[in-house]
Amino acid sequence: MSIKVELQPQSQPGAGAQVAPSWPMLRTLAGIAILSGLLVVLVYQATKPIIAENERILTEQAVFEVLPGAVSKVDFVLSDQGLVPAGEGAVGISVFAGFAADGQLRGVAFPGAARGYQDVIQFLFGYDPACECIIGSKVLRSTETPGLGDKIDTDPVFLENFVALDASLNPEGTGLANPIVLVAHGTKAAPWQIDGISGATISGKAMARAANDAAERFVPSIRQELAKLVEAAP
Repeated sequence: MSIKVELQPQSQPGAGAQVAPSWPMLRTLAGIAILSGLLVVLVYQATKPIIAENERILTEQAVFEVLPGAVSKVDFVLSDQGLVPAGEGAVGISVFAGFAADGQLRGVAFPGAARGYQDVIQFLFGYDPACECIIGSKVLRSTETPGLGDKIDTDPVFLENFVALDASLNPEGTGLANPIVLVAHGTKAAPWQIDGISGATISGKAMARAANDAAERFVPSIRQELAKLVEAAP
């Protein structure tokens, strides 16, 4: 006995079936995308001055932190022509001459950066031409692990490395006499070495690289144009 099974054909949309039009949907999505992009631009333009002002305040505070005893500053930029006063179309990297209350040059603050564990860490270092040494450091921007990598900006013992970190130049005045390097904790034997910090080795090495590279870049110009910096006292 055979069983015959008949398969019913799937129903096809008839001539009167409603099909969602694709063009109106695409037009709506395009409109939403354009509106979203416009809102992002408007928010960016509205907040840009606020962000810039906050960064200016943060940098100014950092200048006085890395240059102990400074109560005023004069802004310069390091350009192809050397150190020139900021403004009037000057283009270059910002550096800051800090002055004590009596008008004496307390030091010069300059930026540095190096890649850490998470991302690039941005620093500000204070340099004293009198001792030819870095006398302060401040992390301006970092995404390092809280409680570990951020110790380079919070651990008081580690920060002692930057009270008088040797950054003297070679006899030609073209670069550092000795590279600034991080060494294992407890093994520091020279004034240009940074005593490491446990739990933040990668961040510490980044800080050492940033300090070394920044000093190599800025200190020769500071020595060459020291008279200009001294005379800029407000």
